[in-house]
Amino acid sequence: MNGQLSSLQQKVKGMNRFFVSPTDIDLLTKEISISGEDVKHITKVLRLSNGDLIEVCDGEAFEYIAEIKNISKNQVILSIQEQLSLKREAPIDVILYQSIPKSTKMELIIQKTTEMGIKEVVPVMTERTIVQFKDKKDVEKKIDRWQKISAEAAKQSKRGKIPSIHLPIPLHNTIIHAKENDLNIIAYEKEDATGLKDIIAALETEHIKRIGIWIGPEGGFTEEEIHLATKNNIKSITLGPRILRTETAGLAALSILMYALGDLGG
Repeated sequence: MNGQLSSLQQKVKGMNRFFVSPTDIDLLTKEISISGEDVKHITKVLRLSNGDLIEVCDGEAFEYIAEIKNISKNQVILSIQEQLSLKREAPIDVILYQSIPKSTKMELIIQKTTEMGIKEVVPVMTERTIVQFKDKKDVEKKIDRWQKISAEAAKQSKRGKIPSIHLPIPLHNTIIHAKENDLNIIAYEKEDATGLKDIIAALETEHIKRIGIWIGPEGGFTEEEIHLATKNNIKSITLGPRILRTETAGLAALSILMYALGDLGG
């Protein structure tokens, strides 16, 4: 379409989008089925009805402009009007290894990094992590809430995919997870030799597709934790002369990476 919006896209621009599983999409009948909590949101909150257009994303490769065809108590049936290839995701995958902070800070971190284009968030338990979980049920409840926050932020920001929120893991286990990444960096307030700007300047961007960022808790990483990280090829960096809060540091690093290597700023 040469960068121009179709007439259908112009009609739905600015509206909420919904995510469905590819199995909910029938390309033969050109119908999409929406169920669960989204039915209530469509009917009770947005007050949409037959004939209204909405955006639907399969979370993998395509997004659709669809017209509401039929509404029942537990299901909304849509008629596909237009199918489009997803072009809203960044060309690099950034994984945030976030030490779990106090209060609701993690919710803010997940919400804002989702808007910025984060691929995954891995909650990390460190030596100075204050938050403790009562049991497995408590962990599952928290992850469920964080994943819902990620989904809502993905809808609002018109993401093509919903970031995955992992189960919390100890810092030493993140080393194993990080082996899949092309580059790993850890923010450390005592680092004064290497900045994120230096790392970016040295990169061969065509080879970097997956980057891991480690952010410490309110009390920061211990020297032993930094030693463990750097011993495993996770590069220690500074984010500048000022000390950033844990809920600010990850967002700052992600913003810089997305501007330099991703799609932020066009």
